Parts: sequence; C-alpha cells; structure tokens
Amino acid sequence: MTMIQETVEVDVPLHTAYSQWTQFEDFPQFMDGVEEVTPLDERHNHWRTKISGVSREFETETVDRQPDRKIVWRTVGGDTDQMGMVSFARLDDDRCEVRLAMDYDRQGMAHHTADTTGIIDRRVRGDLERFKSFIEERGVE
Repeated sequence: MTMIQETVEVDVPLHTAYSQWTQFEDFPQFMDGVEEVTPLDERHNHWRTKISGVSREFETETVDRQPDRKIVWRTVGGDTDQMGMVSFARLDDDRCEVRLAMDYDRQGMAHHTADTTGIIDRRVRGDLERFKSFIEERGVE
C-alpha cells in the first residue's frame, strides 16, 4: 500500500470544518474525479468516481468517528482498496488544521504511473485546497 499525507490550514472554526467534511454528498464540489457520493446509512457511502477516464464504484465504511477530532474510513466492496483518516486540530477560535492520511493499493499500470510521478499526491493536495476554498467562501457547513 502507498501512504499519502497532506495538511491544510482552514480559516473557519474547527466545528465548521468538521461538520462540512461529514457532508459526504458535497464531496464532488471540491474533490477532483468524484462524481457522486451517496450516503447509504450512518456508516456507509456509495462512491462513483472517474479519474483519468477510468470509472469506479465502491463503498466506504466509517470505522471511527470522533466529533470535531477525526473520521476514519476504509473501502468495502468494489475494486478500490484504501483506508484513511481525516483529523481536525484547533489553531485558534477561527482557524483549524485539516490533516488527511490515506493508504491505498495501487491497481493497474495507470495507478502505478500516477503514484510514481506524484499525480495522486498532487490530486489529494488539490482536493484539500479546494475544500479550504469551499468552506471559507461559505463560512458555514
């Protein structure tokens, strides 16, 4: 598995950032390649993605959720194998840090090439930067 870690400082209160991140159906608005996320129940979501012309569908399961602290997930079913955690740390009353750590299994030549050339790292970094812009512009979850 390959590990990615990225961090971004967000100019909104910690609770606002955490609450927005739990709105999984909004992910397509700031995550590149995510076409749709459909909540199935409290712990499961169905994802539809299209990255570099390759469509995938899979489900994720939230395995740990600590309000205003972290969300841990893993994929279940489908042909995507990943697990990760997003954590939130208060910097002051109006700012917080969002840290994403993700392990994923490279599958196929396209994923191997994307991993070795840093494309996936840049994509995750871009997703966090777009999340920052998305929540700062809105100011509320």
